[in-house]
Amino acid sequence: MFKSKKEEEIKKEETVDTAAQSAGAQENVEKSAEQGAQEGAEQAESAGEQETKEQEAAQPSVEEQLTAKLAEANDKYIRLAAEFDNYRRRVAKEKLDLISTAGEDVIKGLLPVLDDCERALQVLESSTDSEAAKAAKEGTELIYNKLMGYLKSKGLAPIEAVGKELDTDFHEAVAQFPVQEAEKKNKIFDVTQQGYTLNGKVIRFAKVVVGI
Repeated sequence: MFKSKKEEEIKKEETVDTAAQSAGAQENVEKSAEQGAQEGAEQAESAGEQETKEQEAAQPSVEEQLTAKLAEANDKYIRLAAEFDNYRRRVAKEKLDLISTAGEDVIKGLLPVLDDCERALQVLESSTDSEAAKAAKEGTELIYNKLMGYLKSKGLAPIEAVGKELDTDFHEAVAQFPVQEAEKKNKIFDVTQQGYTLNGKVIRFAKVVVGI
């Protein structure tokens, strides 16, 4: 019986030791888990801080942002200044063109008067009454020269045609005429109506006959 009690006490001690060992092992596991969790949290926090630093490094600084905005504003200013300069030049050119051709309608209305003077001079040159023809011719020439001089001062200029090659920018072919001379072929042979320019702009095309 004494032996049995002793064995029971030994078993109890072994059970206590086993329980203590199990408790110690459990505590170690919990500590390891807690330590692992803490280390994981520290690593995650470190990774987050590293990512934040990388993002901050990737973003442009305030100085770089201001420099970019200044460059953009300067580029817009240069473009706007160029557009305004082009607009100013275009308006100035249109104004000059308007001034130079302001009397175009009036001068075009006077061209038939020049035509009549030229016809009168041609008739008077072929007149048989020499004294009367001479006086009339001189008077007509005086009127013609005064009128032509005034119109030339306003920029009017006759278009040269006879002997020139046909230029559709200045001439209007109204007829063709056969010619024997080789040098007259494909060139203007005669002018049926004089053409004029006003400050370089054609206001009436010369109506011409072309030799073929």
